[in-house]
Amino acid sequence: MDVTVEVVGEETQAVTVDDDGTYADLVKAVGLSPHEVSVLVDGRPVPEDQPVEVEQVQVLRLIKGGRA
Repeated sequence: MDVTVEVVGEETQAVTVDDDGTYADLVKAVGLSPHEVSVLVDGRPVPEDQPVEVEQVQVLRLIKGGRA
């Protein structure tokens, strides 16, 4: 399945996942860790271990670099 993954405020990528792919798989495919983001479907968070059932998601980064 082809899924459009929008990393909010950054970039949008097309990702292909297996039929049994999870939202964590999508996050990893765009180079992020499931521990640093929330995946949103229609504006609502979804569990990272849930199978992907939609063609478009948003990824909201919860941790972002800054000054130390």
